[in-house]
Amino acid sequence: MKLRFLILWFVAAAFAMSATAQSPDIFSRKNIEAGMLSAAKWQLANPNHPLYEWTNGAFFAGLFSAYETTKSPEIMAALMDMGEKNGWKPGPRFDHADDIAISQTYIDIYRIKRDKKMIQPTIDAVGRLKTEKGEQVAKNGITWWWCDALFMAPPTLAKLAQTTGDKSYLALNDRLFQETYDRLFNNEENLYARDASYLIDTKGAGKREANGKKVFWSRGNGWVVGGLVRLLKELPKDHPKRAFYEAQYKAMMTRIASLQQADGLWRSSLLDPASFPGGEASGSGFDIYAMAWGINNKMLDRARFLPVVKKAWTGLNTLVHPDGKVGWTQPIGADPRRNFTAQSWEVYGAGAFLLAGSEIAKLKL
Repeated sequence: MKLRFLILWFVAAAFAMSATAQSPDIFSRKNIEAGMLSAAKWQLANPNHPLYEWTNGAFFAGLFSAYETTKSPEIMAALMDMGEKNGWKPGPRFDHADDIAISQTYIDIYRIKRDKKMIQPTIDAVGRLKTEKGEQVAKNGITWWWCDALFMAPPTLAKLAQTTGDKSYLALNDRLFQETYDRLFNNEENLYARDASYLIDTKGAGKREANGKKVFWSRGNGWVVGGLVRLLKELPKDHPKRAFYEAQYKAMMTRIASLQQADGLWRSSLLDPASFPGGEASGSGFDIYAMAWGINNKMLDRARFLPVVKKAWTGLNTLVHPDGKVGWTQPIGADPRRNFTAQSWEVYGAGAFLLAGSEIAKLKL
């Protein structure tokens, strides 16, 4: 009996210690940095896509933010290794936004290292975008025909403009962004359709969720608000279209905040959460990043949005495994999905977590 009691006591004590270990102050700078480093380390040890792909464009955007937050020499070494392995080149399609997402990180590294080879291939690719229509326009009528593109390309163009002093990149971005906005933005919901296949026609026909609502994909809109933040960080204060981007960002943040669920997270389909139980890490991570940035930069009302961000960061941390793997991440796809679990991960899920952490670390609580 005494032995059994001791065994039970040790089990209970171990459980208590484990629970305590899993419940740190997730808002302390020290713990935020530790969590970011753990997620970065796990993801770097588990690559699963070519380094130039859009998936890694999102991850390395987050990894660079993790470097800015932690100043980890190991992270900078990983960033440099990625650039060298890619030859500092974007993907092969000059007109596809996915293929210049990685260039955001090249430019960020260039601003530290000042080695022109890090950005010249991107300058060359975007130079073609200025003068050639390319396959995307031929196939889809506009260049950035899906909402994800607004994370991939606009920050790249704005970073090039800020870095080189060439404002023609901003003019190009304004034109292509406006085309996407005109086609996909829903002014009633203040959300983006993923692409034209999700638009409702004049007779009310088109794709809908089980509850009859229009389909607005969480990660797709997360891509957009994350992209808007990264665009606004680079745009001059007197840029003629800055007010357009700011108004869109604020409207989307207000709408997204209103769709937060009880666990602090967002479902993969924003307007039909009952059909998609369980929070999704990548969309939620991008939302937290964008919202926390707005608070830190005094673009969002702190009293209104800080409780949303704190609840969301608390929820997001429950999806991260002890080894740093960011679980509950919807797999690659163009629509809301149900087929993911606590074990589901993708590089952009880690990227979103790192971006979110980089702004949470700046919050004055």
